[in-house]
Amino acid sequence: MQPWFEQVTVSSGQSWTLFDRQLPAFPFNWHYHPEFELTLTLNSSGQRFVGDHVGQYGDADLVLVGPNLPHAWQSRSALDPLLPHRALVLWFQPQWAYGLTQPYPELASLLPLLTDARRGVAFSAATIAAALPRLLALVDAAPAQRWLGLVELLLLLAGDSQRQLLALQGFASDDPPRDRARLDRVLAHLHAHYAEPIRLETLAELAAMSQSQLQRAFKRSTRSTVSGYLAQLRIGHACALLLDGNRPIAQIAEATGYSQQGYFTRQFRALKGVTPLAFRRGFRADSSPA
Repeated sequence: MQPWFEQVTVSSGQSWTLFDRQLPAFPFNWHYHPEFELTLTLNSSGQRFVGDHVGQYGDADLVLVGPNLPHAWQSRSALDPLLPHRALVLWFQPQWAYGLTQPYPELASLLPLLTDARRGVAFSAATIAAALPRLLALVDAAPAQRWLGLVELLLLLAGDSQRQLLALQGFASDDPPRDRARLDRVLAHLHAHYAEPIRLETLAELAAMSQSQLQRAFKRSTRSTVSGYLAQLRIGHACALLLDGNRPIAQIAEATGYSQQGYFTRQFRALKGVTPLAFRRGFRADSSPA
């Protein structure tokens, strides 16, 4: 499924924008945009998708998504069914965020956080507890207080040593433009044809490199081998299929590029720590009402 481009509008006279979404449910909406996005979910549980990552979210889940990283939230149930699902969504432009770190050395700690956001970041429970009142206070704050409040909030998040990266490693920022364009063609092919047999020879032709050159460039840029990246991509899509309905495991294996269910199960366990069936059962148990 191709993500769609979302146009984010920042109000005149402001550096960033906040949207307080209160809905009967959060439908699956696979999209991307060039802005950073910080999302806090309240009174809601379900699935979140960030790049190839598929995971569960619950009340007070906080995630930072970097520019052009596809993402979506899909709710399953509200903690209080009499109240709407709520999400505080903050969008801010890369120029603004990186601009904070250039003239102000005191804000240099934001750089690792912004870099990590290229893969999506989920924050620890302790950090979320400290960030929650700050986020809620931004809803009705005046523009100047909002600006200061977001800077303080980002500094708090940057100090979270327990934050978790969600998606596959993105491109390194220091890749030469020519190499980045070549590898972009390879990645586009992998994402479009991950369920089909993939030949290294074909990828090397797309990149206009030898096979050994491609393997080195790919590892340097993604910190993964081609085969490792493909496995994570396939298993990430398998996770989404496992959590959506009762499709047989054998069909899911075939739909994600595995002709042998046994090999699919072994690779799934190696990456996720459980079998596909246990993964599905575990999610349903966690999402069942108490």
